[in-house]
Amino acid sequence: MDMPERPLLELEFKDTDIKKIGQILGVTAKHRGSNYRYELENKSLNRKLALEIYPNIHIGQRRGNLISVYTPTAHLQLHFCTGYVVSKLLGEITFVAEVDGKLSGLTVEREGGCSLYANVDRQILSGDFTALGPEVMLSGIALSLTEHILPKAVSPGLEAKLGRKSQEKSKRKQQNKVG
Repeated sequence: MDMPERPLLELEFKDTDIKKIGQILGVTAKHRGSNYRYELENKSLNRKLALEIYPNIHIGQRRGNLISVYTPTAHLQLHFCTGYVVSKLLGEITFVAEVDGKLSGLTVEREGGCSLYANVDRQILSGDFTALGPEVMLSGIALSLTEHILPKAVSPGLEAKLGRKSQEKSKRKQQNKVG
């Protein structure tokens, strides 16, 4: 498993990322205006998919990375992708996004397969997988590969406490400026 070249929150797809993803998938990206497209086909398994990476585009009122996968029977998207992990051994790329302690991941395999895991509680990544039901275990194991690129988790109680301290500190600074 290779480490991404930049911290999770600062992901900006560069040419080196596009080439690295292509090397793992065994295909070269086609630059098509605002996106990069990889076309994968596995005739022996009857699989075909296209992966598109849209770096730093407008998504509603914000900018972010959009990952799209097209297959003959599905269209999957991961909005605001903040990181990815490559696995040479497995021949796959896992793209990830995190919002409020919930992860979504989109895994694309060199053999033309793909998997989507949405709204997964981050806490299950470092827990005991054997305590999970098999239907939950798979997402935990798959996304645990991304744990090392995620920012350190802060418990909700600590987050609220830190938020209050920050507000109090700002308030004191303003009072000192005024007085």
